[in-house]
Amino acid sequence: MLPSLQDIRRDVARALAEDLGPAWESAEGSEKGSERESGDVSAALIPASHRSQARVICREEAVLCGRAWFEQTFLRLDPAVDIEWQARDGDLLAPGQTVCRLAGNTRALLSGERTALNFLQTLSGTATRARRYAERVRDLPVEVLDTRKTLPGLRLAQKYAVRCGGCHNHRLGLYDAFLIKENHILACGSLAAAVERARHARPDLPLAVEVEDLEELKEALAAGADHVLLDNFDLEALRQAVVLAAGRCLLEASGGITLDNIREVALTGVDAISVGALTKDLRAVDFSMRFCD
Repeated sequence: MLPSLQDIRRDVARALAEDLGPAWESAEGSEKGSERESGDVSAALIPASHRSQARVICREEAVLCGRAWFEQTFLRLDPAVDIEWQARDGDLLAPGQTVCRLAGNTRALLSGERTALNFLQTLSGTATRARRYAERVRDLPVEVLDTRKTLPGLRLAQKYAVRCGGCHNHRLGLYDAFLIKENHILACGSLAAAVERARHARPDLPLAVEVEDLEELKEALAAGADHVLLDNFDLEALRQAVVLAAGRCLLEASGGITLDNIREVALTGVDAISVGALTKDLRAVDFSMRFCD
């Protein structure tokens, strides 16, 4: 599921303002991209009516993600731009593959190029990393989850990219599920007290508790947690936790998960594995846009 069009347009408007400056940001809609308010002093060297064609090439193997952000970037600058895609979000791209072709106002293509590619390279980088983790455990009954360790302002976009790569989303933020951690427990007085307060405050929300050893897991099970995060458990402790929980709650392994150890963790029998690296340890995919003769 994509973030809403309103969310995507908000991301795009904020990103374009970084490049085109306060004059463009404050201009009325009819003035966006005009000669007076374009904000791009280099693109202003081109006649306002000039049109061009271009294509976007992927320079490496990657999973495509970010088409909607790419499109909205150019549509914001030239509502008449034509974009012909040759791959869909979630598709595996080969090095040298043409991803799309564009035709539109030359100034708009020049002004939107960097912003559009920034979205494409960032979200494709997220999706590509997610695909690598998903592939490690694709034959096992476990979900690989993202975390809230996302780029500021791109939470929904990156979580969409995670799904394009074949992994799954954890909670979106601090508002849609409880996650009771060590400091919450200390502030509430005990794990049981924290769970009781959560159940009373919002009985409609999922309730997860983070634990650091098997004794705390027993407390969480006794308190009736729906979901328990096993923080930095070693493999043997994870196996013991699965036996101890006996299906009474969802068990999630968390902390120190890498491509090298995720399969071993999955084989312990946990239900889910959360990986902060899906969204925070990001390497952008190499895309380039070239004008055509």
